Amino acid sequence: MAAAATGSPPEESATPSAPGSSPVPASASGRHQLRPVKYDYADSFACTYIVSVVAASIAELATYPLDLTKTRLQIQGEAAAVASVAKTNMQYRGMVATAFGIAREEGALKLWQGVTPALYRHLVYSGVRICSYDLMRKEFTENGTQALPVWKSALCGVTAGAVAQWLASPADLVKVQIQMEGRRRLMGEPPRVNSAGHAFREIVQRGGIKGLWKGSIPNVQRAALVNLGDLTTYDTIKHLIMHRLQMPDCHTVHVLASVCAGFVAAIMGTPADVVKTRIMNQPTDEKGRGLLYRGSVDCLRQTVSKEGFAALYKGFLPCWIRMAPWSLTFWLSFEQIRKMIGASGY
Repeated sequence: MAAAATGSPPEESATPSAPGSSPVPASASGRHQLRPVKYDYADSFACTYIVSVVAASIAELATYPLDLTKTRLQIQGEAAAVASVAKTNMQYRGMVATAFGIAREEGALKLWQGVTPALYRHLVYSGVRICSYDLMRKEFTENGTQALPVWKSALCGVTAGAVAQWLASPADLVKVQIQMEGRRRLMGEPPRVNSAGHAFREIVQRGGIKGLWKGSIPNVQRAALVNLGDLTTYDTIKHLIMHRLQMPDCHTVHVLASVCAGFVAAIMGTPADVVKTRIMNQPTDEKGRGLLYRGSVDCLRQTVSKEGFAALYKGFLPCWIRMAPWSLTFWLSFEQIRKMIGASGY
């Protein structure tokens, strides 16, 4: 009995230890087992999705007045606006004049008109684009931490942006229509919608469920180009700075990469954004068909032929001025929140 008793402990103590190694204390083994669980949670799909939505909401609230200004500028000069100029002198010329005009004639809070559907949009758009890009990046590399070749990163960015924007296009349509309501009232035109819910119901009533995707083609094209500029540039520049300059994953790297990302995204996305805004804002008949443009190609052709190629970059300055701080705010918030919860650098 004594021999059996003294012989049993080595067998029990060997059980939690790896074969051929010295016994590992229970506390050390516990820490080793808990570490992957915490890491997996912080880097999980669900956690990444939530963090991206929160970071995007912060950036949206901070820069939304510039988005409203950009939308008003892009509508100037189109057929509907030209026709209304004969009835009103309410026509702004530049970014500053437009922004101050909105605040003076409609109220400062109107600079955030349409922000609710914009936030709804990010519940889908930002979460899908970040998570899908991350999933595709991990497929191209062993663990997603290595830098991708530019062409692979571009492919991931275009795909992630297109899929995310197609899913979020209804919220974007509602946002654009609400943004233009203040301008319509000032021109003496009857309001089309009074709230996000009202706009949603009106769109469905006029064009059915399919009507919620009016303008989705140029919208998807724009998002693909914007994310080609934003995600691809941020990912590429960040890893380039870290490897070439031997810098750690810090705020300085995030700032430099996000500023570059915002500039490239504005250059690539503004023409498609102009087309998208005009198609979404145009009046429709009782069947939901546009009265000004037959589609994105027709809108592009009319815009260039009547207003010149430069019209495709109407609103570029506020678009860039917005994208730069939006990208900066988003990526800094995104990286900081991930760091706080123990996730790895993006």
